[in-house]
Amino acid sequence: MANEAEPGMEYATCKANDGCTLAFQTSLPVGAEATLDARYATCILLLHGFSGSSAYFTRNFSALSEDHWVVAPDMRGHGNSGRTRGGYHVARLATDLRELIAFLKQAYLNGEQKIQFVPVGCSIGAAVLWTYVELFGCDDFKGFVFVDQAPLQDRSPFGDWDESRAHLGCYDEATMQAAQRAWIYNPAGTHADLVQSCLGYRYAPEPETDDISDERWRSDEEFFTRISALCDHAWLAKLLADHTRYDHREAIEDISVPTLVMAGRRTGCFPLEGMKETVRRVETSRPGLARMSVFDSGHWLFYEEPDRFNKEIIEFVDSCTT
Repeated sequence: MANEAEPGMEYATCKANDGCTLAFQTSLPVGAEATLDARYATCILLLHGFSGSSAYFTRNFSALSEDHWVVAPDMRGHGNSGRTRGGYHVARLATDLRELIAFLKQAYLNGEQKIQFVPVGCSIGAAVLWTYVELFGCDDFKGFVFVDQAPLQDRSPFGDWDESRAHLGCYDEATMQAAQRAWIYNPAGTHADLVQSCLGYRYAPEPETDDISDERWRSDEEFFTRISALCDHAWLAKLLADHTRYDHREAIEDISVPTLVMAGRRTGCFPLEGMKETVRRVETSRPGLARMSVFDSGHWLFYEEPDRFNKEIIEFVDSCTT
């Protein structure tokens, strides 16, 4: 495999309905090796972002898996999962997630034990979950966590969706096509630009408090760019077009389970107002069901502030499942 499993995790695979291999990291064995372990009762699903992989959560696996089952898939076209000629649509990724959930349910004691799933969707991972709700409803989940993603990247005349809410750099046909060309023709530079916009200490440095060494600067960049380099960049460019145009605002109003929105104060991806829209939409008919937590870091807040992220995820998951 291109990536080795993180400490305390192991890789496993299942098949999507079109034959694509879906790889995922799991903190507990699946299939015949599964044992009677109380942690199987609650599964935290960690969904990475665009051009990422399950390795993104290297600083989260240990803490989250102490009392819960943790599963982190590599989305189709990413990490150790299969590459397909098509499939570059958020709806395809949502269908893959449904296939994975069905597999996990069956893989533990042949489906005889009920499992409570709480997914954590980061960036495009959030979009995958909103699409899942639109296509399949909320019944598979006890709660949702959406991390640093607005429900529409493009600017739009519908709902006054302007620069105060849309993506900061990829927000219309022209900027989307420019981003596509960058991914295809200058992948190394685009990987570095991604790091620049997603790590808060780079996008909006605060020298008085950041205290980032040169070694940390270099190692962080190498970590994320290596993961992005595993992807087929032409395929990613096609996925980007679908992701950028997809408007999830109405679908979010169908969410009927507790919802936590996490956002980075120093993200280079979205204004906070855009991410607050998820809370507003969930609460359209269900006041009090959603809330927002703003971190001091950037888009990859789970990496920059892992202790706080892990603590808030555990508290939220426990509140949804007990």
